[in-house]
Amino acid sequence: MRLANKTAIVTGGGSGIGRAIALAFAREGASVAVCGRDRKKLDHLAAEIGAGNGKCLPVVADVSIAKQVELAVRMTAERFGRLTTLVNNAGVLIAGTAESLSDDEWEHTFSVNVRGAWLMARTALPHLRAAGGGSIINIGSVLSLVGARNRVAYAASKGAVLAMTRAMALDHAGEKIRVNCICPGMVETEMIAPFNADESARRQRLAMHPVGRFGQPEDIAGLAVFLASDESAWTTGAAFPVDGGYTAQ
Repeated sequence: MRLANKTAIVTGGGSGIGRAIALAFAREGASVAVCGRDRKKLDHLAAEIGAGNGKCLPVVADVSIAKQVELAVRMTAERFGRLTTLVNNAGVLIAGTAESLSDDEWEHTFSVNVRGAWLMARTALPHLRAAGGGSIINIGSVLSLVGARNRVAYAASKGAVLAMTRAMALDHAGEKIRVNCICPGMVETEMIAPFNADESARRQRLAMHPVGRFGQPEDIAGLAVFLASDESAWTTGAAFPVDGGYTAQ
């Protein structure tokens, strides 16, 4: 029970990486609020966690809307008494180049991936401070670190997430609030499914991963547990690629 007495809120918690992190946190003893826009998925996850004697609060909210973020954080703190951990996982991926992307596509990418993480952190910080410290875990991407074709908005937004992680880590280190960034490679989730529909493209992307497979959401959840736990008490401002060797080449 590495997260006993921890209380976390996980955005984008209804599916994929967020879902896996919420399940892993609950298994390790944390109380978890899962935040997302799909009520059905959130309720299903909450029932699954509850069936295992965990504590889970489903919260429908759009992370890019300040009032909804404030309500989600307040509901979490009221339900569980305090907040010690924030996982900024909610994100969108819209393919495109600088020329092909529309204004709306660019703005939507940054509204969710960057503004959403900032709004969640801004709202959660007073609660983390009141708890005597805590952990903010931002989910970036390998594209926080390297470029890729046809991903200009996504790569720019995830680069911003990493830069924000480092700045926040310096701002709040003296308050025992740690801020770190997990940078996943290609993980098999609903987000990337449309990009792997073509078998030839899928094989090409797979060949870029030395480990020989794409990631699974659980591959990311294990590191999130470490970063949420007291085992990582001296770890802040760090970027952790979890990518099957993609960025080692």
